[in-house]
Amino acid sequence: MGSCVSKNNGDDDTIHNVDFSGGNVHLITTKESWDEKLAEAGRDGKIVIANFSATWCGPCKMLAPFYVELSEQHPSVIFLLVDVDELCDFSSSWDIKATPTFFFLKNGQQIGKLVGANKPELQKKVTSIIDSLPQSPQQR
Repeated sequence: MGSCVSKNNGDDDTIHNVDFSGGNVHLITTKESWDEKLAEAGRDGKIVIANFSATWCGPCKMLAPFYVELSEQHPSVIFLLVDVDELCDFSSSWDIKATPTFFFLKNGQQIGKLVGANKPELQKKVTSIIDSLPQSPQQR
């Protein structure tokens, strides 16, 4: 399982050489934007998947296109991306020990967690959580 531990090496030249967001992935740059997205999910009854990642992390870069692809396949889920170096204190409050770390949230509460760049396991978790949701008429 690929994972990186958080580090801040100050090498900002390589920050955006991989497109970490795209599709339906929302880049979270402030605590306020996090709160807004969680409030939106709560209003709409949506699940949130939060990817705590880092631009310097090889496994994170490898998994980024797959995460974007998942976001496009599952528009009923809110996909968030948090850069652990950009929001260091906030990430620490989630007890991030390695990147990437994925949290699955419903009504603001954690319903699942996955640590590491494990594509099959991420796919399985996303499918399992989506399958556990009641189907709305337009999804049938």
